[in-house]
Amino acid sequence: MALDQQDGVWKSGKGKGRRATKGRQLDDAAWGQVKSLLGNSPRRRDLLIEFLHLIQDEYGQLSAAHLRALAEEMRISMAEVWEVATFYAHFDPRREDEAAPPDLTIRVCDSLSCEIAGSDALFDALTNGHDPAKVRVLRAPCMGRCDSAPVLEIGHCHIDHATPAKVDAAIRNHEFSPKIPAYEALAAYRANGGYAQLEGLRLAGNWEVVQDKVLASGLRGLGGAGFPSGKKWGFVRANAGPRYLAVNGDEGEPGTFKDRYYLERTPHLFLEGMLIAAWAVEAETCFIYMRDEYPAVLHILAQEIAALEAAGIVKPGYIDLRRGAGAYICGEESAMIESIEGKRGMPRHRPPFVAQVGIFGRPTLVHNVETLLWVTRVLREGPEILSSVEKNGRKGLRSYSVSGRVQNPGVHLLPAGSTITDIIAAAGGMAPGHRFKAYQPGGPSSGLLPASMHDIPLDFDTLQPHGSFIGSAAVVVLGHQDSARDAALNMLRFFESESCGQCTPCRVGCEKAVKLMQADKWDQALLTELSNVMIDASICGLGQAAPNPIKLVMQHFAEEI
Repeated sequence: MALDQQDGVWKSGKGKGRRATKGRQLDDAAWGQVKSLLGNSPRRRDLLIEFLHLIQDEYGQLSAAHLRALAEEMRISMAEVWEVATFYAHFDPRREDEAAPPDLTIRVCDSLSCEIAGSDALFDALTNGHDPAKVRVLRAPCMGRCDSAPVLEIGHCHIDHATPAKVDAAIRNHEFSPKIPAYEALAAYRANGGYAQLEGLRLAGNWEVVQDKVLASGLRGLGGAGFPSGKKWGFVRANAGPRYLAVNGDEGEPGTFKDRYYLERTPHLFLEGMLIAAWAVEAETCFIYMRDEYPAVLHILAQEIAALEAAGIVKPGYIDLRRGAGAYICGEESAMIESIEGKRGMPRHRPPFVAQVGIFGRPTLVHNVETLLWVTRVLREGPEILSSVEKNGRKGLRSYSVSGRVQNPGVHLLPAGSTITDIIAAAGGMAPGHRFKAYQPGGPSSGLLPASMHDIPLDFDTLQPHGSFIGSAAVVVLGHQDSARDAALNMLRFFESESCGQCTPCRVGCEKAVKLMQADKWDQALLTELSNVMIDASICGLGQAAPNPIKLVMQHFAEEI
């Protein structure tokens, strides 16, 4: 019988036949709830993560019914929605047969600074002290508050120097919202000359003159790469528009908190620098990608962007604030761009570079928060604000995020040629009862150096000969009671958890390294071989730098392994 003469599979009566399409069926009630949450927002594919946040915030989970409704509303497949929802740590996707998470979630930071401050004992106390049906206690990576370790987040409220008693008090008082610090708002900033530079440039500015000033200052990218900042502008402008600017505010490198420090105090110093850079490359839109671990910063930026729009300094929608969802890999610029486009944060193969093919396939200028803050200061105060500062043959200033066994952890602005000795002194010296043993110069990716290497300037290009690098200047100081071996294991566990999984050398290599490092005695030959494969074959910097803690501990702390 010809196919077109057969009875169809669709039936309204009894017997065989399918009464609905394959897959999850659309629930009208859930669809209505999703429509209500999305309101009049355009149903653009790049807004998928923003919409997932709306559902997660409203219902405390991403139910299968709501995800199916979101897929219907956005006219994309359920598979696309599910793969994004399951990629990010701050989403709770649930199948039909899975129980909803408890109403309250406590995330305990387990980064190196928090671990040596007692986060393991804190996690155990909270786990044993709360009913798991009512309170979920999770381990979480760095929250960017290493200066007040140990830290946890309950709801969207961070508790510094956390204890079980503080948690109990927060629960009793329903303190689940972020605490907004005092900061310089738009009116105060403009009263002190704010946005005068931007307005002057918009009237009669020459972008090449501005670029030359930035280059003369010696400013380099302060997110970790250290590329000369002004040069990027010319590269982006060399490509036909439309062009975009993206701010990488996802400082997820454990030990780093300088961007949060500045944004919670002087957000407009950064915003003006961003708008100057956007003017220089004629960007059509500025995207700010801010990590979800910074709820207070997200609130401040939303408020002040609205103030800029009301004041007529920018057109509505020109600054597009995007909220990360708990993925360290999105600190890598191409992974961040994938996330801005509403996808999983998977690093792209390069070339092409993002200056040519970035957001939506268009030329994109990517800058770090602190870099843009310095753009404003360089134009206000002249290139010499950086170029005139010299120490140990290095020029400029660096914001060191300092934590660990020091008396006064925090952000310390020092000459770029400062050594670890200078940094510890600026932080008030070692904490009582601790003798200096080792230090992490620039986040876990930089590994661990011994106290004997105390005279190296911590700046770009000075640490590479020693198998390390400055990165984001996240300095963690260890004392004589701390184990270098345990510190390295903490770092590799972080990389194992945060690997995006795209490439085998990183995904499998980090997992294998953690297992090998848990042995009573390290198999150094096998760890060396594994490290070399990861360095040579990983797609992005995560897998390439993850072996640094292993290599440096074997080199400098062989007695511990």
